[in-house]
Amino acid sequence: MLTEQREQQLITLCRELIQKQSYSGEENLVVERIRTAFKEMGFDDAFVDEYGNIIGHIKGNRPGKSILFDGHIDTVPVADDSKWKHAPFGGEVEDGKIYGRGASDMKGAISAMITAVAFFASDTGRDFAGDIYISCVVHEECFEGVAARKISERIHPDYVIIGEASELNLKRGQRGRAEIVVETYGKPAHSANPQNGINAVYQMAKLIEQIRNLATSSQAELGQGILELTDIKSSPYPGASVVPDYCRATYDRRLLVGETKESVLRPILDLIQQMTLHDSQFKGAAYYATGSEKCYTGKVIEGERFFPGWLYEEQDEFVQAALHGLKDAGLQPEVTNYSFCTNGSHYAGEAGIKTIGFGPSRENLAHTIDEYIEIDQLFKAAQGYYGILKSVLKK
Repeated sequence: MLTEQREQQLITLCRELIQKQSYSGEENLVVERIRTAFKEMGFDDAFVDEYGNIIGHIKGNRPGKSILFDGHIDTVPVADDSKWKHAPFGGEVEDGKIYGRGASDMKGAISAMITAVAFFASDTGRDFAGDIYISCVVHEECFEGVAARKISERIHPDYVIIGEASELNLKRGQRGRAEIVVETYGKPAHSANPQNGINAVYQMAKLIEQIRNLATSSQAELGQGILELTDIKSSPYPGASVVPDYCRATYDRRLLVGETKESVLRPILDLIQQMTLHDSQFKGAAYYATGSEKCYTGKVIEGERFFPGWLYEEQDEFVQAALHGLKDAGLQPEVTNYSFCTNGSHYAGEAGIKTIGFGPSRENLAHTIDEYIEIDQLFKAAQGYYGILKSVLKK
């Protein structure tokens, strides 16, 4: 499947995508390069939606199921490029690796997807039943799954392959993620006379201690539903000589399959209610954080930060078809789960679309200084995507 010429095409595309800086909300340059790649590699059409996601499409000669390969094109910023040995946007090749921001997370996977799909269509003469799509998604680093909603609304895929790093293993699920905001309210006073006020931080300290004692559920496949304090702020700030009348804490909640917005927030709301009944001076609130991110198209993405978990049985038909395709491609994947959140929170967790994960590289290379992807992993990912297509589309 991969000739020497095709390998060079894949390497070149990966390097050129890395060379296009694409921080969240600034993905337009890489979108244009991907649009060119779709045209050069024989895709039937490509379109850009209102958020700026670009989706390429190849149609089979016969009607059938639609399969979507999904990867995000935004990256986290480079804080200090002087700490990098290799230029963050150079796409430099050294010792069998391609270096640069987004190499592992996840322009390598996107390059492998685009080339694998193009090679499959060429090799089969499009003699397959169905449609193949590749979605290159914006703003995933800020909003897992939110921009992806526009994609499933438009193309309604039957199957989704998430290309996030899996070290060439097959992923059948993930914990979700929620961001919970907890607030306490007090009464301001001069700190020389604190008895005249109500210190919101002291109130928060009592609430935090109660939240620490909350039990979260667990699942054998996905582990514990973590609830972890990640941030705390008081107001006014700076608060010299003032008893703070407001305090805000933020919690990261890792979600298990079946947990809902109501079931996750309810234990914290119940705690606040109990503390209010026992202390007339206690006032608090809890809710999900919301985000607002401006796209390069000018459109604003808004929504609550609640991204569901998902999991499919190992014997699920799609999981097994993908596994068979990967093995036929010469790979030996383990069937495991992602430890982090992906666009699968939308496709599987919200929309109920059959979803798996498979991608090159290791997850601990994401967001690192001198981020890289091994060329061998890049080649094997392309072979794996090709194998999945053969198996699922029965070619």
